[in-house]
Amino acid sequence: MKKNVVAIMGPTAVGKTKLSIELAKRFNGEIISGDSMQVYKGLDIGTAKIKQEEMQSIPHFMLDIREPDEEFSAADFKELVQQYITDITARGKLPIIVGGSGLYIQAALYDYNFSERKRNPILSKKLEERAQTEGIMSLYQQLERIDSEQAKKIHPNNHRRVIRAIEIYETTGMTMSDYEKNQVMESPYNPILLGLEMSRTLLYERINKRVDQMIEEGLLTEVKKLYDKGYADCQSMKAIGYKEWISYFKGEQSLDETIELLKRNSRRYAKRQYTWFKNKMNISWYSVTPSTIDKDFSLIFKELAGILKK
Repeated sequence: MKKNVVAIMGPTAVGKTKLSIELAKRFNGEIISGDSMQVYKGLDIGTAKIKQEEMQSIPHFMLDIREPDEEFSAADFKELVQQYITDITARGKLPIIVGGSGLYIQAALYDYNFSERKRNPILSKKLEERAQTEGIMSLYQQLERIDSEQAKKIHPNNHRRVIRAIEIYETTGMTMSDYEKNQVMESPYNPILLGLEMSRTLLYERINKRVDQMIEEGLLTEVKKLYDKGYADCQSMKAIGYKEWISYFKGEQSLDETIELLKRNSRRYAKRQYTWFKNKMNISWYSVTPSTIDKDFSLIFKELAGILKK
């Protein structure tokens, strides 16, 4: 029989972490972070990384496993997560993946084959140099010509993914979209996909409040420490919550402008997350509100108990 794996997905600030803890307590689970940026040490506040006291003694994996200047890919994520799923189930526990990095979670659950997509460091460096001299829009326009479908999914400011998509095409002759279409959507597990959604108005209010809370908790100090260590151009610092501060440190925008930019980017990211999850994965969606979240969760507990008994 295939192993059961629960995955909790949805936009930022919707309540995924809270649900993961409750599920782990009720169903003898252990938690795997499904966030591509929580793997980095020192990126705590801006990634909304769960605090030690919030874990309630439940084991958590895929947190703080990379230095801020290290690369980390969906292929790396898949390999590690599949190892954790094996280890957790061998102990008679239920693996629970929780996070908003949809492609990474999908890659792990549906066993994406990344073997033909090894990095080409020479080509990658050449493309990065072009981005510096010609500007990223030059490369983005090239990607639009090569793979218009993928270009629509990637924001021009996401240098790493733009360069990676071009690198794949120039190395293999196949576009990233071709690779995605050729993936067989059959899982080696029994994936139980749970999605949390909330009205746009309420979610955006929560996102704005979360950013304010991050500021109070010391986000500025956290990012400045990383910036001062020379991590500004690293993959980790391209994350929302970090990249917005670079212009502030350079004196190009005010503190208020930076905070508003962070809120706006977080809201836009939530919208993109919704779109991706709704289009790419067969998720059972549950509507929640901040005032009724405990009652909303009770329905999930009941339905999951029924699924796991089968």
